[in-house]
Amino acid sequence: MPNRRALDAGGGADVDASATTRTVTDRMPQNRDLLAVLIDADNVSPTKIGAVLAEIASIGTASVKRIYGDWTRPQLSTWKSAASEHVIQPIQQFANTVGKNATDSALIIDAMDLLYTARFQGFCIVSSDSDFTRLAARIREEGITVYGFGEKKTPEAFRNACDRFTYLEVLDEPTAERASEVIEAVPQGRLRGDTKLIFGLRTSITAASDEDGWANLAAVGGLLRKQQPDFDSRNWGYAKLSELVRATDLFLVEAVPAGGLRIKDRRKSGG
Repeated sequence: MPNRRALDAGGGADVDASATTRTVTDRMPQNRDLLAVLIDADNVSPTKIGAVLAEIASIGTASVKRIYGDWTRPQLSTWKSAASEHVIQPIQQFANTVGKNATDSALIIDAMDLLYTARFQGFCIVSSDSDFTRLAARIREEGITVYGFGEKKTPEAFRNACDRFTYLEVLDEPTAERASEVIEAVPQGRLRGDTKLIFGLRTSITAASDEDGWANLAAVGGLLRKQQPDFDSRNWGYAKLSELVRATDLFLVEAVPAGGLRIKDRRKSGG
């Protein structure tokens, strides 16, 4: 099986990362990586799929795109045009038994079949359903990266089972009518009061820092992702990790001559 492509970016499409400072085990996924995209139609709105696929395109190439549901149900009728527009293969699964989710079972079986082809460097599971927790864990056991996409109501177990989990609420279609839905940036006072965020940043900086207390920002983002798979600067309304840490004004951020950015806790600089 291919080795897992570990992540080292802590924000959305944060371009602050320096390729010259990445290690073999902590590097960005490559756009040539082949990805299998599996979508649970029962738990995802078709209005978000364009933004999801755009996000996935920054990770790699979606060579397989499938969406699962009982297409005889009128509730899924809005998915038909979206699936056609984005060239997603609909997989029909009848709900043969009341109370049993046959769609989930079909997605899981297909995922395992695809896994054993050894063709893919990553799997993208688009759902807010905790039923895929074990699937995500099983795929990771084979050294394959799992990217999850779902709403903020997604159970923590599924979020943590993924290498990286992105909330649908922070993804927006590039259209004028959706501009009003962009998450407002959290102000400095509330950022500083977010103990989980600040503690995570400080512990990650400490773990990645040199003797002078400086740490590569990309490495810090990578450590945060490993500790909190759903960490994303866009959750606080900032497009990049660098923008988020600067907004707290608790850290020094400066450019590195070789490229990229580095970060330091102000408490260790006398600032």
